[in-house]
Amino acid sequence: MNKRYVGIAALAATAALVLAGCTPAAEEPMDETPAFPEGSTMAALAEAGTITIGTKFDQPLFGLMNPATEMPEGFDVEIGTIIAGELGIAPEDIDWVESVSANRESFIEEDVVDIVVATYTINDARKERISFAGPYYEAGQSILVLAGNPAGIEGPDDLAGEKVCTVTGSTPEAKLIELGADVQATDIYSNCLEPLRNGAVVAVSTDNVILAGLAAQNEGEFEIAGEPFTEEPYGIGLKHDDTEFRMWINDLLEEIAADGRWEAAWMATAGTVLPPATAPAVDRYEEM
Repeated sequence: MNKRYVGIAALAATAALVLAGCTPAAEEPMDETPAFPEGSTMAALAEAGTITIGTKFDQPLFGLMNPATEMPEGFDVEIGTIIAGELGIAPEDIDWVESVSANRESFIEEDVVDIVVATYTINDARKERISFAGPYYEAGQSILVLAGNPAGIEGPDDLAGEKVCTVTGSTPEAKLIELGADVQATDIYSNCLEPLRNGAVVAVSTDNVILAGLAAQNEGEFEIAGEPFTEEPYGIGLKHDDTEFRMWINDLLEEIAADGRWEAAWMATAGTVLPPATAPAVDRYEEM
């Protein structure tokens, strides 16, 4: 098990304090263990008093490891912390495990994690192995280029035959292959930046919110070319056929969208760089 991390997201503490007084993750857990149906995943986690959550450690705004505090921070971290809190689990009792795109399904199947909140696009192929609650955010694939766009990349059609970096096992990788790009795949998105700087690739392509975070983290070096060209609904991954747990998380996502906690989490993290956003409607699909 990886080192235990506390899930308190705060990319901009001042903004968080102004908007909400504190981030959602800072809320105190319930004094008593919540009551859940006997035998449910919720009951088991609540009784254990801990939860293991997979997230990204290299995604500015959504899931980024802060080396000073040794804690992951971002919107995904806040969503995971809210879920834990509703189970009566305090932020300090969350085990955060780095989950890259290629290992998210296996981590769920092999009980390495209880849930994954990691810019995780819902799609039918993944639903054959795991379940999704959500979506809790709607992103779209975009293109990151050097500032000034020297390669003249304006949209997805310009990527055919070009060397483009993305992450192995991601939905952007599959889309780039479909577009005819010469895909240069790696394990984490931050590894794509140096090849872009030195001209080994002409672009990096993944979800717009991930690229916006990387551009903000490296101010003046990169820019986003064109508009998003796919729809990427982010879901919370969990065990296949655990319908009760999935529906409970869906109910919670609807609740936090209505009571302002979703917006507060967004504005304290991703919303410090990205425009205001709203939570999408959850998808109460039947298991595949």
